[in-house]
Amino acid sequence: MVADLILTNARFTTLDRGNPNPQAVAIADGKFLAVGAEQDVRAHAGPATRIIDLKRRRVIPGLIDSHMHIIRGGLNYNMEMRWDGVRSLATALRMLKEQVARTPPPQWVRVVGGFTEHQFAEKRLPTLDEINAIAPDTPVFILQLYDRALLNAAALRVVGYDKNTPNPPGGEITRDRNGNPTGLLLARPNASILYSTLAKGPKLPPEYQRNSTRHFMREVNRLGVTGVIDAGGGFQNYPEDYRIIEELHAAGELTVRLAYNLFTQKPKEELADFKSWGGQVKPGQGDDLYRHNGAGEMLVYSAADFENFSDARPEMPPSMEADLEPVVRLLAENRWPWRLHATYDPTISRALDVFEKVNKDVPLSKLHWFFDHCETISDRNIDRVAALGGGIAIQHRMAFQGENFVQRYGARAAERTPPIQRMLKAGLAVGAGTDATRVASYNPWVSLSWLVTGKTLGGLTLYPAQNRLDREQALRLWTHANTWFSTELGKKGQIKVGQLADLAVLSEDYFNIPEDEIQDITSVLTLLGGKVVHADGEFRDLSPALPPPAPDWSPVKYYGGYQARGVAQTQTRALLVSSGGACAVHRHAHCRSSSVPASDSNAFWGALGCSCWAF
Repeated sequence: MVADLILTNARFTTLDRGNPNPQAVAIADGKFLAVGAEQDVRAHAGPATRIIDLKRRRVIPGLIDSHMHIIRGGLNYNMEMRWDGVRSLATALRMLKEQVARTPPPQWVRVVGGFTEHQFAEKRLPTLDEINAIAPDTPVFILQLYDRALLNAAALRVVGYDKNTPNPPGGEITRDRNGNPTGLLLARPNASILYSTLAKGPKLPPEYQRNSTRHFMREVNRLGVTGVIDAGGGFQNYPEDYRIIEELHAAGELTVRLAYNLFTQKPKEELADFKSWGGQVKPGQGDDLYRHNGAGEMLVYSAADFENFSDARPEMPPSMEADLEPVVRLLAENRWPWRLHATYDPTISRALDVFEKVNKDVPLSKLHWFFDHCETISDRNIDRVAALGGGIAIQHRMAFQGENFVQRYGARAAERTPPIQRMLKAGLAVGAGTDATRVASYNPWVSLSWLVTGKTLGGLTLYPAQNRLDREQALRLWTHANTWFSTELGKKGQIKVGQLADLAVLSEDYFNIPEDEIQDITSVLTLLGGKVVHADGEFRDLSPALPPPAPDWSPVKYYGGYQARGVAQTQTRALLVSSGGACAVHRHAHCRSSSVPASDSNAFWGALGCSCWAF
């Protein structure tokens, strides 16, 4: 066959143990055609073949996030200001002040997760007084993980919380001495109050939701992500909230491969949900870009133990087993894989009791069911999962909450949160992801850094060497190991002949830079099925067109997404790099030369707001 594309002069990491370090790669019809010696690969060149010299950069398989809420996140991305990566509260508050000034009524300014106070130099959250001083009239909603939300007075007025508003089940509206809400909402013990309050805000119209989803996909492409398993989510209803992603799929505008799970929406009606959905869609239905993956991560509400490590571990209600069994039995009988959110070992024990009971009647082997999270899982329960043929998808939530966990349970208990190496030794399928966008950042390199270093974003070392991974192990968990969780083993996740041609060319050499710099890596060239979906740096001319973020006041237009740590926060109003117009703030390199006063920081920012605002 003649290749469509040949890549040469790179450090290829294929994760194929039989062919670990080839010289060149050829791609045809969306798959890897040849992976090997340059002479052999170039033999597939024809008159129309594009050949790209990768200038000795490190190349890896495209990253796959086994747990992200990308469908819900995409619908809202353009409305949300991200503090992901911001390293000082002063910078975060400056961003908030600027966004308040440009946000028109009745819109809110929202910072919806993805950060922790431990990443800030000040080691604290903003106060309600600080937020109210910045925004006396514009509603502001700030979500801190699944622990709390901060609402200014304007937001309290809009959502209607006053001294007569009762605390909802599982949540607390904190009050002053007169009984009036202060603006602090606490998840005690679950995040329902945070979900429901956020849902009261305005939504983007469908045309903006499409634009927003495209920008979010491009943002994860920028970080080397080519695949996501969507874990459903609160207030993400099927099929209503899947229409935008399905329209993008039909239009050929998806830039990540997406396998989606269905998350029950109605407490006490979970079984009815899954019976209904079973008549609408089947696992595996779809194609290599968009396909159904099964049930979860919520199967029944009574089995959801939210991971608010600032508060005590919640006890699951006595009805958990009775609620869970008919749902699991239905799924097993219909051969629907499932995933189940479970943070604490007691919850896992009770769920496994149900799974083992069902397994006696309906074998669960080869069903690719799994737990999510499992920060405190015991060795005994790891072995029980292995005996049933299940898996565990882990996320880097402890990178954001490790300090909180240590404060409550102690440093010794934190050393196995989760016990990754023990899971691997048990022969389990283990994969990695983020749980973005609320409880952690979507940046995969923060997760990879956590896996390798064992450190939180605040710099606390959680894990001894025996519970950390080496760099190749960590990368495997982010690539082909995750294909087990979408039942796509052998189809993707490696640079290997016959697999889907998804890869990322990295800004820095993952295998050779200092450990502390892993979290700063981005992609300079991301391919999905051999087609460029993101390009930056020396490859920026290959970048596909993307319309500007909509609406005009979108925080994405001014700040992008994840904030690069490599740029000093005091210089984030920085300038176009003289060598071709790259934006030093967001690490985009798609800013064209123009008559804009880019050499003058004050004049430039006064004119536009960001060096990559229009591209």
